[in-house]
Parts: sequence; structure tokens; C-alpha cells
Amino acid sequence: MLLGGSGEATASGGIDPSRMYYYAFVVNTIPVGVLGASGYAGRELCSLLMQHPRFNLAFATAKDQRGDEVKAGSRHVEFVDGAAADLSSAALIFSALPHGTSREWVDRATAAGARVVDLSADLRPGNGTKGIPYGLPELDRSGIAGADVVANPGCYPTAILLALAPLIRQGLVAAGAQIVINASSGVTGAGNAPRRDMLFAEVSGDYRAYGVGNCHRHLAEMRSSIAAIGGDASLLFTPHLLPVARGILATLAVPLVRDLANPLRPFLEAYANEPLIEVVAEPPSLRDVVHRSVARISAVAPSGLDRPMLLVFSAIDNLLKGAAGQAVQNANIMFGLPETMGVPS
Repeated sequence: MLLGGSGEATASGGIDPSRMYYYAFVVNTIPVGVLGASGYAGRELCSLLMQHPRFNLAFATAKDQRGDEVKAGSRHVEFVDGAAADLSSAALIFSALPHGTSREWVDRATAAGARVVDLSADLRPGNGTKGIPYGLPELDRSGIAGADVVANPGCYPTAILLALAPLIRQGLVAAGAQIVINASSGVTGAGNAPRRDMLFAEVSGDYRAYGVGNCHRHLAEMRSSIAAIGGDASLLFTPHLLPVARGILATLAVPLVRDLANPLRPFLEAYANEPLIEVVAEPPSLRDVVHRSVARISAVAPSGLDRPMLLVFSAIDNLLKGAAGQAVQNANIMFGLPETMGVPS
């Protein structure tokens, strides 16, 4: 038989359809692995991969939870230690390891012959690494297709850069402008390592700023990305912690060179053909985007000011468009698959 044991003849001499389906499924899937699968982004990745039509989860690593079996979507996955994972068994590896740890494993994965999407900050712009494509497809897809390694953006930078890029590229931001950004994130953005300040009793019913003083680690990534698309604006960024599980809502005050008759027009033009960006008239809420790998953007011209200004609102799910969903979107592009395949929208 040509199926080499994957198909099995029936009594009438034909091929058992169920065996044929199994064979077709195996030969048409791409084996993938997830490093650091026990974190929130890693688990989200496993859930997406378990349901992806073309990616087949070969292994998922978790050092402290090795041997544990957890639910990923409607199925279960057993975590293995990273040292026990056969990196060469995967054509693609997602690294959801902590910042500062991931780079070493990216090198190991590529040495084993796998391509990599890195969800840490280690390889992103502004972090001392050059030549690695930045995986924000709506800004630039050219380097992603066929890349061996792609740096997946951070959650705050995704929401903020998507809100700024059309204005910068169309020359609408005032020269040397100072852009004020206030952004709020659900607690999953802080990771799942045990911390007293992230206990339910500490977070519930509260709302607070953190990383104050313009010192958040995502600033280097955003500044470098803005410079790469021709912007010279400075950023005053203050993140806030929301007492919810997931989602980011960012509000940006952007000085302009002139007033806009239609504040939405730059975004409608830039994102007209983007399946995972929604430009809407009313400012978005977290309910519009949670459990979806989309960015929802709106803009309003504020009144009562003596200089042209635009308020831009951007909302995403930090675990999907801000992490796992975007990682799968990038992987699809890398392997020539439909960009939104397996990406919840």
C-alpha cells in the first residue's frame, strides 16, 4: 500500500476512510513546540495551537510544573521539562519564557533547525538586538514571511504603536511632539508568578498606576519602533493596573500639525484591509476585545485647546493580540498560511 501503514485496506480492498483522514492530518500539519507553556501567554498559545488547522502541538515545556497535565481549550496537554524536549522534533517553536531567559533558548531552537517566534522582550527593538523582524504585521509584514526568528511585540507596544503609526506615517504628528499615554492592563499582564500585590484581595476594587516616572521597560521598544517609521516624538507613558483578568485600554494625547476634519480618516485609510483591526466611531471598551485577537481603535478631536490635538483610544486583549494571538498570526505568515488561520477574531 502507498500509505506505508498509515492506511488500512477494507474487506472490499479499499482504504478505510478514517485511516485515510488520519494520514492526511499527519502529513499536512506542522509540528510546533511551546517553551514556557505554564505562563498565561504560554497556556493561551497551547489553547490556540490545539485548535489550529495546520499546527500540531508536539511538546509544551514548564520547568516548575513538569509532569502536570492542564486543560488547554477543550483538550489537555502535559508539560515536560525543557531539557527533555526534543527541539529538533518541531519545525516551529514559540518561546514564552521570561525576559532575559528566552534568548538562550531561541539560539538552541534555531541550532536544532526550528524557526522561532519569541514572545519575550529579548529580541525586540530597543533591546540591543538588530536584524530580527518585529512581528507587528499591520506595521510591516515584509520581514516576517520566511524569517527564521520573529520578535513578537509586547502588549502595551501593540496597542500604542497601532494607535500612533498612521498619524506618524501620514506626517500628522507635530515635530518634536510630546505624546502623553495612559494605559491600563488586566492583571494577567504581570504574569502568574506568586506576588502579594497581585492577590485578589489586593487588586479587587482597586486601581493604581505603576512603573511611574516614565521608566517602564516597554518604552525602549516603543521609542525604537517610532523612530523606525520616521517619528521624532517623545513619549510620557504611565501604565495602570485594572482589577480585571485581561485586556488593555490605552488613551493617547497626540499633538498634531493641523486639525483634522475627520479624526478617524488616518486610521480608516491605514487599516482598510486589515482583518484584525477595527476602526470605530465610539471609544472602545475591554468588552469589545477580550477573547479576540483584534485591536479596536477610535479617535476624537478634543475641544477647548489652543493647539491641534487628537485623542486616540486603542483596546486589545493582552493575551491574544498582545501576545499569543499575534504570535500565531506571525507564525502563519512565516509559513505562508492564511494570516488569520486559527486566530480568534
